[in-house]
Amino acid sequence: MAIKPAYVKKTGTLLMERYPEAFGDDFEHNKRSVRELTNIESKGVRNRIAGYVTRKHDQQQSAQ
Repeated sequence: MAIKPAYVKKTGTLLMERYPEAFGDDFEHNKRSVRELTNIESKGVRNRIAGYVTRKHDQQQSAQ
């Protein structure tokens, strides 16, 4: 597993703070949410952010 770039972490964290109800455990759902909530045109960057958000959501659920 690679270390995520700062822009992926910052964007993912910001999205999770602003729209906590928009994200869940499903990567495909998170991918659509990132596409709808941002203007990021790059498919690869959107997928990285969606993957980061999915992983962070899973970690938060495990911690509770």
